[in-house]
Amino acid sequence: MRDVRRANRSSLLTDLFHGGLQSRQQLAGTTALSQASVSNLIGEMLEEGLVEEAGLVGSDGGRPRVLLRVRPGFRYLVGADVAETRILVELYDLAMTRLAVAELTHDDDPDQVAAQLLAGLNTVLADADVSPHEVLGYGVGVPGVVDADGVVDSQSTGWDAVPLGAMLRAGTGVPIFVENGAKTFGQAEMWFGAGRGARHAVIIMIGTGVGAAVVMDGRGYRGANSNAGEWGHTTLVYDGEQCRCGARGCLEAYVGADRIGRRLATATGHPFTPDLLARLLSADPIPPAAVEVFTTTAGYLGAGIADLINLFSPERIVIGGIAGSIFGERFLPEIRDAVARHALRRPYAQTSIALCSLGIDAVAMGAATLPIAQLLADGGLPEPDEPMIAMPPRPRRPPERSRR
Repeated sequence: MRDVRRANRSSLLTDLFHGGLQSRQQLAGTTALSQASVSNLIGEMLEEGLVEEAGLVGSDGGRPRVLLRVRPGFRYLVGADVAETRILVELYDLAMTRLAVAELTHDDDPDQVAAQLLAGLNTVLADADVSPHEVLGYGVGVPGVVDADGVVDSQSTGWDAVPLGAMLRAGTGVPIFVENGAKTFGQAEMWFGAGRGARHAVIIMIGTGVGAAVVMDGRGYRGANSNAGEWGHTTLVYDGEQCRCGARGCLEAYVGADRIGRRLATATGHPFTPDLLARLLSADPIPPAAVEVFTTTAGYLGAGIADLINLFSPERIVIGGIAGSIFGERFLPEIRDAVARHALRRPYAQTSIALCSLGIDAVAMGAATLPIAQLLADGGLPEPDEPMIAMPPRPRRPPERSRR
């Protein structure tokens, strides 16, 4: 009976979170639960403080219907993006309003990264006056393969079985969730961005590294050992350019931001700097030598995307990441043309290719959704030995910006 109750609450809570303001009558229609079940379960969640009434809407000839929503201040969420040299930590409420942010640097040493992540957590909690026991969880997006215990392997960054999850849990009582950064980026785009509404999609992230989040029938695909989506390390050119991972010919060696920048430096004579790619993409006009490099890169990327279409037959491909976003803005037609040349005609015709719609903090935002996903799956119910603690509303400083 507890499992049935949990499943029914999960259905209601998920519908409220993703669907926004709804009445009990609407929830009965969208969840296929009886009106009595909806009323009883919503009553429970109102008492717990998990759901709140948020206005009225007129009805046909009857009394106005009460609108409901997940209460933003029931718990709080923290997400982090561990990039090449920078860590971004963000605090959200359950309406995905960003309340605080901290930026830190690191040098790829696992102990330093863990220490900086914990420092960032403490900073955002202090800035927003949120106590640790009010935090639903701390999600962290990192490069590399991540197993269920938060152990990270990343050949590109030299991390070999780093127990990042355990290292973070040793420094805080906040629940910890560690995941591959491309997958957290993909979850953010699927929930709130350009992937929303698709059941079969691939969200690709191109920065210094290259990765993908594969979504099948609405669920992220992880593979048998959690390493599905390492698209950047599929072979594009046999025995080609050396990749950071040690292999040759990987896609990342041709479309990663660092590699594009170095080809641009060679072709144009400009000294290589981390911002060379962005500077030349924003030039008007783009120098002819740079156009040639960008056109070739569009071909490489199009061939890689064609492989994804032929393998997974998604309804949508979303291109994102710091490099992917700015490159796609100028060269999306060329990318699509290259995909069309390499993909099978029928699956290509059934796939749309779009740019991401979230900002540069999408990895951190997606990491913050990891504890929400667990809350929704559990229907907001704790484990049998954990009491449900309702959090009464209390005044807070105005949020930095709204996401929804």
